[in-house]
Amino acid sequence: MKLGNLLELGAWTTPPAAVDLDGGTMVVSARHGSDAWRTTSYGFVHDDAHALLVPMEARQAAEVTFVLDYAEQFDQAGIMVRADSRSWIKCGVEVSDGVPQVGAVVTRGVSDWSVAPVPEWVGRSVTIRASRDGDAVTVRARADSEAWRLVRVAPLAPELEVGVGPYCCAPSRDGLRVTFTDFTLGEPDAALH
Repeated sequence: MKLGNLLELGAWTTPPAAVDLDGGTMVVSARHGSDAWRTTSYGFVHDDAHALLVPMEARQAAEVTFVLDYAEQFDQAGIMVRADSRSWIKCGVEVSDGVPQVGAVVTRGVSDWSVAPVPEWVGRSVTIRASRDGDAVTVRARADSEAWRLVRVAPLAPELEVGVGPYCCAPSRDGLRVTFTDFTLGEPDAALH
């Protein structure tokens, strides 16, 4: 799906500060303080990440590609699968303590977070893949055309209606601009590994 079509067909969870289409790319400017998190450890609830969502079927995969050219604390971009404010998954690359980390936050009432450092991905195109099938979403990630890395297998009820699409947020600063270069929908993964 072309990003211009996604912009026409999708709905923002929270509108960003700005969106610019530039050829085949979509540059999203995040609002300072935007984030997605529920309660765990920090004690706060944030539900104002900028996610541009279209419906996701019970058996479907989605991929979001973006340029990892941001470096400030908690800057983040990737893919979101969302049912409502209490049930969602965000997966992507978030800067934590000066290092880009590939990871996922799975929220079912409260959030959890898993990460792994990927400093070698800086300046490259990163693709996050969320594959929904049965009672789960399998998340994979890669830079450029490298082999996929398994990031997470998370539960998601097959009857749940969800949206999927690119997201970004900037909890700690003004000025985050994320360049998204692709969004696709397709068949779910044939295998878990």
